[in-house]
Amino acid sequence: MKNQLLLLSALFLSLTVFAQKDQIKTAEKAIKSGDFATAMAAVNEAEGLISGADQKTTAKYYYLRAMALYQNGTNSDNTAVGKAFNDLLEYERGTKVKYSKEIQELSNALIQKISAEAGNAYAAAQASNDPADYKKSARGFHDIYLLSPADTTYLDNAALLYRLANEFEISNECYNQLLDLGYTGITTLYTATNKETGEEMYFNDAKSRDVQVKLGIAENPKTEVKESRREMIYKNLAKNYSDAENIDGALEMIAKGRAEFPESYSLLIDEANIYFKKGDNEMFKQKLEEAIQINPTEPTLHYNVGVMNMEQGNVDEAIKSFEKAIELNPDYADAYNNIGAAMIEKTIPIIEEMNNSLSDFDKYDKLQAKQLEIYKKALPYYEKAYELDPNNVGTVQTLLGLYTNLEMNEKHKALKEVYDGMR
Repeated sequence: MKNQLLLLSALFLSLTVFAQKDQIKTAEKAIKSGDFATAMAAVNEAEGLISGADQKTTAKYYYLRAMALYQNGTNSDNTAVGKAFNDLLEYERGTKVKYSKEIQELSNALIQKISAEAGNAYAAAQASNDPADYKKSARGFHDIYLLSPADTTYLDNAALLYRLANEFEISNECYNQLLDLGYTGITTLYTATNKETGEEMYFNDAKSRDVQVKLGIAENPKTEVKESRREMIYKNLAKNYSDAENIDGALEMIAKGRAEFPESYSLLIDEANIYFKKGDNEMFKQKLEEAIQINPTEPTLHYNVGVMNMEQGNVDEAIKSFEKAIELNPDYADAYNNIGAAMIEKTIPIIEEMNNSLSDFDKYDKLQAKQLEIYKKALPYYEKAYELDPNNVGTVQTLLGLYTNLEMNEKHKALKEVYDGMR
């Protein structure tokens, strides 16, 4: 009985080998005749039998599968073609190489073709700003990465272009894949200037560049190390989620980015802006104040903290922030305008009290005197804002109101002519 089982096993293996060879022969013949559908069907039938095949047969199976999918370069499914090419190359790394050279040449030619198409689509996208063009270019760069997974820069390009195409979900997938791969994007560029044309030349390494310099073909050799792209990846992931109205997802990406780059001023500003979009003004203000600790000489930060203080009714604190913004940027028209606005804000309770004192003339007059005194203090700030930004209609309207209340008739008349010309 034992001998019978061995005999049956041997017979089964023999039949399997014959089946493998038949299917492989069928696939090979179909590929030569251009019948790729038949070739693919034969390869698929052989797939279930290939696990016990020898190295030669297995390599041929991978090769025929790649060629059946490649279809002499007519198959637009670059994902499937790229996987088939890479399966063959990966298999032959551990065995005798027979087909890798041919497949690598086909892969390189396909990469060049797709790269040219993706570049053209990108140029069209820049001219049209059409998301469809960005998406076409993104797919091209994504396909190149699938054909050549070692070239992760193409995946980075695809992720950005998918973002510009508003394809946020697939952009996120690409960016997260880059993060999982430990991608940094840090590269070293070796360049020199062509003596004859004056154009910049790029080299794979310093040695190649230096040879060209010694031969007198190039000059001005430079070596430039590109910074890590990981911080930008977190920023773009956050933007994707924010643009897709997933604010919590955006904040989660910022948190991950700041955990890896705790000193990042850029990520902190993005976080502040996301809280602003969320409508959480308290957190927006808090993040701006954190940013000021990192970059205390940025006037916009102080200005925005002032705006938040104004919204929260902290008028005196708002004025201090606007004054700091002006100290850092003496030509900050909006900051001058807002100091004036903050001062006028102080007249609101005075006006309310005046309206409640219409029958008490003495009290009313004293309150009005306080009101006008505040207007006089606010006036120079509005005039400075107008001087710096004479096209701001809001500033002109406020000035006209102040000139009326302060009975500055000549100034009112002159500015009214300007205002009438603006309308």
